[in-house]
Amino acid sequence: MYLFGKGLVREKAELGGAASPRERRMVWRRPVKRFKNKLKFAKKTRRRVRMQTILNRASGLRALVLGDVMLDHYIIGSANRLSPEAPVPVVLAHEDIWLLGGAANVARNLAALGTMAEVAGRIGKDPQGDKLQNLLADCNILFDVGFHDVSISTISKTRIVAGRQQVCRIDREQSASAYSVARGTHMDVVERALKRANFFVLSDYAKGTLTQPVVNKVIKLAKAQGCFVAADPKPSRPLQYPGVDLLTPNAQEARAMAGCDPYDTENCDWSVICKKIYDRHLPKNLVITQGADGMLIAREGRLIKSVPTMAQEVSDVSGAGDTVIAALSVALAGGSTLEEAAHFANTAAGIVIRKFGTAVATPAEIINASRGTVA
Repeated sequence: MYLFGKGLVREKAELGGAASPRERRMVWRRPVKRFKNKLKFAKKTRRRVRMQTILNRASGLRALVLGDVMLDHYIIGSANRLSPEAPVPVVLAHEDIWLLGGAANVARNLAALGTMAEVAGRIGKDPQGDKLQNLLADCNILFDVGFHDVSISTISKTRIVAGRQQVCRIDREQSASAYSVARGTHMDVVERALKRANFFVLSDYAKGTLTQPVVNKVIKLAKAQGCFVAADPKPSRPLQYPGVDLLTPNAQEARAMAGCDPYDTENCDWSVICKKIYDRHLPKNLVITQGADGMLIAREGRLIKSVPTMAQEVSDVSGAGDTVIAALSVALAGGSTLEEAAHFANTAAGIVIRKFGTAVATPAEIINASRGTVA
């Protein structure tokens, strides 16, 4: 009778009675439930240890981000009436928020994870450029003054937000050719910075910093010194990224890169899309972000698995792609497997999309999320 437990069943046996089938099932459920809880706890512990290992390694890495450096400006206010001049809301401004955007936000995410980060890209000698440079300094991100150019205006996006609703966006930028780093001595600065880096991230927002000759040259230089190379592409400017270690398009961009209709979500065979992207760009690792559906991971053209999202609520998806490529690059450059890196990046992205505007995930927030708690 011991097999049925030391509680109710044995007590009944000692009194000469017999436990009912329901009572026997209840006795067995207790140890089974305890066993499942132990397995769940062990799984969370392993995940937390892996993420802590990634974060520990991140502090010993140095990264260079090359791409479109931008300034994000938010005007936060309230709208309670329409303008008498036109059928548009009148927004009463309460607050101005300035944040790093584009390639600068990738660097900000890397710095938040503990990596020494440097960003390269042209900005103007204007109030927006001064504000951007101050924000970079506040985040301890290195930036060479040689990229400060009086002949161009700093790329900036001003979003007017009433409550939690974006009313409109105002962009300031010049033609794509104005921001190319192929001009003057900018490539010399990039080459010197690349020699100091453990890994290298190309961040394309289709503003003109990256051109095919620039991409080809920096990838070749990085590979020659054994540097890990990641790229976040923008298919509206169809650049090739030959042989990068990591490529991180979103679902729409991935369909476009594979030569499919980017808006066709019905006839979408992800195994075929991963193979086509590999045939065209030869990325060692491919991670396709899918928003609320998480991400797909592939290696050398073969789809491995889908990783579900960690987000419980969504506030703002701005800059989530920057967080993903930063977290993936840190993990893979530090020696983690693709699956470990994907879970790490998914956790970080799940944190930032709960925040307003372009945001970062801190090590403490990532560890708390791995425990199933929110910081």
